[in-house]
Amino acid sequence: MEWHERKNEELAPELIEKYQLSPLTAKLLSLRGINTAPKIDFWFNATEDDLADPYLMHDMKKAVDRINRAIDAGERITIYGDYDADGITATSIMMETLGILGADVNFFIPDRFRDGYGPNLDEYKRIVAEGTKLIITVDNGITGVEEVAYAKSMGVDTIITDHHKFQDKIPESYALVHCNYPGQDYPFDDYCGAGVAYTICRALMQDSMPELLELAMIGTIGDMVKVSGEGHIIVKRGLKMLNETQRPGLRALIKNAGLQMGHIDETDVGFNIAPRLNAVGRLANASLAVDLLLCETDEEAEKIADKIEGLNDERKNLTAEVYQSCVNQIKNNGWQRDKTLVLYNPKFNEGVLGLVANKLVEKTHKPTIVLTKNEEGIIKGSGRSVDGFNLFNALEPLKDRLFLKFGGHDFACGLSMTESKISALRKSFEDSFTGTFNQNIRYYDCELPFSHLDLKIIADIKQVGPFGTDNVKPIFSITHPKINSCFYMGKEKNHIKLNISKDHNKVDVVGFNKKFLTKILLPYIDQLFIELQENCFRNQIKLQGIIKGIIFAAPKLAVPEPVVDLRNEKYVMGFADRYLLFDKRNKIAASSLFDIDPAKITLVNDYDNEGEVAVFLDVPHNQKELNFALNNSYEQLYLHFLMDQLPVQHLPLKSDFEILLKYIYSHPGLTLQDYRKVGKFIKLSYNNILFILRVFFELNFIQLEDNKIFGVNNPVKNKLTNSKYFQATKSQISFVNELRQMPSQKLLMYVNGQLKQH
Repeated sequence: MEWHERKNEELAPELIEKYQLSPLTAKLLSLRGINTAPKIDFWFNATEDDLADPYLMHDMKKAVDRINRAIDAGERITIYGDYDADGITATSIMMETLGILGADVNFFIPDRFRDGYGPNLDEYKRIVAEGTKLIITVDNGITGVEEVAYAKSMGVDTIITDHHKFQDKIPESYALVHCNYPGQDYPFDDYCGAGVAYTICRALMQDSMPELLELAMIGTIGDMVKVSGEGHIIVKRGLKMLNETQRPGLRALIKNAGLQMGHIDETDVGFNIAPRLNAVGRLANASLAVDLLLCETDEEAEKIADKIEGLNDERKNLTAEVYQSCVNQIKNNGWQRDKTLVLYNPKFNEGVLGLVANKLVEKTHKPTIVLTKNEEGIIKGSGRSVDGFNLFNALEPLKDRLFLKFGGHDFACGLSMTESKISALRKSFEDSFTGTFNQNIRYYDCELPFSHLDLKIIADIKQVGPFGTDNVKPIFSITHPKINSCFYMGKEKNHIKLNISKDHNKVDVVGFNKKFLTKILLPYIDQLFIELQENCFRNQIKLQGIIKGIIFAAPKLAVPEPVVDLRNEKYVMGFADRYLLFDKRNKIAASSLFDIDPAKITLVNDYDNEGEVAVFLDVPHNQKELNFALNNSYEQLYLHFLMDQLPVQHLPLKSDFEILLKYIYSHPGLTLQDYRKVGKFIKLSYNNILFILRVFFELNFIQLEDNKIFGVNNPVKNKLTNSKYFQATKSQISFVNELRQMPSQKLLMYVNGQLKQH
């Protein structure tokens, strides 16, 4: 990751004086382009009354007129929603408004497992058959060409309200209300579904409808759309309404989330409220969440909120279980070295596939697809990707050959297919990988003002909020931090707290999931990037930083160590000039796993530079390779030895060879791919199976016919140790283990001795 400081012209002194801005608030506003009196006035004072005329949005008049006619005629109206937080709040907004107007209205939320996302023809048929005369979609509908056509053929009108991307073909609906319709006059183009629904309700009621803002705000934050422009009004005013809400459902949800009325901010909504609403659609029917938002009594609200809390807890547990199962699959099948991952278990819960895929990408830095099987026997899956690899472009060419349904964008996708094609997907996905290093650039606002470090700084920062997708929280730099102390927190001690001082002031800084930050690495921290927040502990409020990024550099010592032993550190700090590899097969994995620019990765055999800071990333195969690499002049050398290309980490036991040979003779004709499934029955990893098979093949215990494995009839007796592959692997394992376990003093003495000879 590369960090750049934001730059912009400073605010005019007269603006700072007029709005009584602190130096920090003035700087943060200027860095966000809020630099004129009208812009600052809008940011501080705009309300729902400043929103644009809703009739500027495409087809708004047609939609409002048709809805009013339906109400006047007593026609049945059905709101067709979606199962995420945005769809749930959009449905609730429309239901509440039409209910006020006296409409005969009901709603339908698709079931993730039965109906899938968006318009479903069978459900349209059911809705029409039950007497609906007007269908209003919220947060979906733009893809419903066939469904809308069916409704029209049956004399039922459809009003589509949506915010998703237009497809090649647009449904022939009665009206299409879309925040991003080409050429329309409405000035804001990035509402979520709830934002569009709220705009329609403003038009229907001829009022700004502030009581709906809290719902529109939850949808906005949950769907990660813009929080600038009109999005700023929705979120800022919506948060105020939420903190004063009288909705029994929201009050019950807030209570169960452990939040305090009057102190709820956008982070609380994004990490506590929206995920609870999303959890309902992941594991059950999201209609329950709409019922919560629309209920009118505290007793009913508490019952529903408790059910949702249970579903949210279940979602967390399921995510953890499926994630761990996927990690085990990777290990047992030897997929650690693959460039992509396709993981499948028919028992995985479909509702958490996307969450798990995202966690796996964060851990492995590999494009990942997680699959399961539904009740109809169809394989359903979600995929996530990494920077530099366009997931949609990689999979879209495969859709006609492998998929029943497919859709997505650069970094995420959803698909369905038949079980027989999973192996073909795994191979095609791996072959499609063309990942390139794409340095992720992030921005920080300014150096942390230690000389003015007190709780007032939080109030200064909040003036620039609320924060979200296009107005990120301010990030501050601490350059050359002096770390006074550190300790590790959490049940698994995977969080770290640092006490940092500068300019006669101190601040605690917390790094969540920064277990890799060992005491050995702390002196290498050259720059920290943090967000600031209030921390309340034992009724004491203190300022606290949250680590968002780190830049490492070699400590400025009077006499730098020529060789540094970092074998016990799994984190690669990223400040070296060159990262050296002994095995070219590690190159792609090294780049993605450690976020290293491939231009800085060089094979030892190709390296001819001098005077660079270098890192040995992987392990040489033997001492000769190590000595060759030490025949160079380095400014400084770091020893990591993190990677290897060992076929197995430990030689299989003699009994393992016997078990597999017996299995081969009793199950002739299996392929290598078949043996991936065999491992769990005979309690051998796939890597061990491959190693044993290769030894057997060399010793002529087995033979390959049409890619199928058979035992040789009456094989000549032979010792395993007569296999050259067995002996070579044994020797390599021994050398690798010796190099990794050698006492530091002994290793440094050897390496320094070799370097001095040259």
